[in-house]
Formats: sequence, structure tokens, C-alpha cells
Amino acid sequence: MNIINRAIILVLDSVGVGALPDAHLYGDESSNTLGNIADKLGGLHLPNLECMGIGKIIPIKGVSATIKPACFFGKMSEMSAGKDTTTGHWEIMGIITPKPFPVYPNGFPKEIINTFVKNIGKQILGNKPASGTEIIKALGKEHLKSGFPIVYTSADSVFQIAVCEDVISVAELYKMCECARKILTGEHAVGRVIARPFIIKNGQYIRTDRRKDFSLPPTAPTVLDHALQKNLEVIGIGKIGDIFTHRGLTEEIHTQNNDEGILQTIKCLKRNFNGILFINLIDFDMK
Repeated sequence: MNIINRAIILVLDSVGVGALPDAHLYGDESSNTLGNIADKLGGLHLPNLECMGIGKIIPIKGVSATIKPACFFGKMSEMSAGKDTTTGHWEIMGIITPKPFPVYPNGFPKEIINTFVKNIGKQILGNKPASGTEIIKALGKEHLKSGFPIVYTSADSVFQIAVCEDVISVAELYKMCECARKILTGEHAVGRVIARPFIIKNGQYIRTDRRKDFSLPPTAPTVLDHALQKNLEVIGIGKIGDIFTHRGLTEEIHTQNNDEGILQTIKCLKRNFNGILFINLIDFDMK
């Protein structure tokens, strides 16, 4: 039997192939990212995924379901409670999360916001669940006028801070996120605090590639940790380092977009290494 000396795990972040059995708990019963996009666009051209067998997992307009796949394929279901990035990536690396991270459908409680405001020395805008692109459209003008950061959440366990880079520097935004991360502990230990910088171009609010995630540390040793203990190389590309709080990795390669993520992956594959290459393609979940 041939021994596999390296594993490549590539996550197309937020590119889904249908709802899981617990989707009703999150109002996501109709979730099917690839299928829905294909229907909306009249079909998708995905030759590489097609040859791997993705058309046999779910019907996707424009993708064959009859070709003989070049590899094994399947659809996995999470054992963990929750549906966010942290929960999913941790489970891939062996940590089951029995209790979901807290979510805030009515915004964050006053004690959290008051402490955050006191620590950063500024008031905030927002404090409600919202689409990231929509809330900067709605509150962008007020943010530009006041200089106050926009705080919001989503159906996931996240505390997100959006600022215009011309109003609040990215460095200051990251400090705000670090401050929020220290506050959000115990019963309010959200999975991630996320920096969401944006710019204004031709009158449009555009999120930039300087997003950064501030995650909780893994609650137990992961496959990455075990591989590291065996003196294997463990390379994280994209936001993998942020998700695992920079633990269990021999090398981190941060990327600005999917193209860079793929190029860095190809470079790593050309190297002679034994271990794990773990990639997250960030654009799908970022812009």
C-alpha cells in the first residue's frame, strides 16, 4: 500500500451544495449556493469540479451528472452545533463543538457595547444583525460624518466592525477588534471578531481585502497540532492561521484574494514537503 505523505485540504468558503438537516434552526432551508447561482445565471461552467463529480452530489445547471468522476466525491454533514466558519474548520480538524457559539439576533447587549465604547473612546453605529454590504450602504454617510465605527452581527456568531479606511486606519480597526475579542468571553464568547474595512470608489462602498478574523483559540488539540508534534510541515493559506489562532502551523501564507490563494497553493505543491497544506479561498465569503 502506498503511504500518503501529504494532504491538501482546500475550502471554498461559503460555496455550499445544499441545506443540512439542521438548516431549519437557522432559517436556511433553501440554502444551496451553487445550485441557486446556476439557476439564476442559466448555468455554470465548472469543468474541474465537474470532472471531480460535483454534478453527482446535487443537480447543477450546466454541470454534467453522468460523466465518470476522476476521484471520490461526497457530501458531508456537520456533527457540531452551529454553522459558522470556526465551527466548520475546527470540525474538519477534529474538534466537535456540542454547544453553538452565541448569536445575537437583536444586537449585542448594552453591557458589551458600553464596555467596548469606553475602551475604544468612540461611540458606535449599528449594533444589529445585517448584511455587511447593506449596512455600510445604510450607515456609510453617518460613519463618514461622525467617525464612529459600524458594529453589526449576522446569523453566525460574529462581532463585525466596519470602517472606511479614510476615516479610521486599518491598524486602528485591528486594535478595536483586539479590544472586542478581549471583551467577548464567557457567555458572550463569539466565534470570531471580524475587521471589515471598506473604501469609497465612484460613490460606491467597496469592502477591501484587508479583512481580518480574530477567532477563539481551539478548545482541544487539532489534527494540525498532532501533525506538528510529529515534525510534519503544516502550511496554512488564506485565513487558516486566523481561524486556529496561529496554532499548529509551521508556516502561514496570508492572501488578499482567491487568485493569490490558488497561486500560493500551486507554489506549495511544487515544493517537496511532507505534511498538511490547508487552504481557505477567502473571496467567496468576503466581498
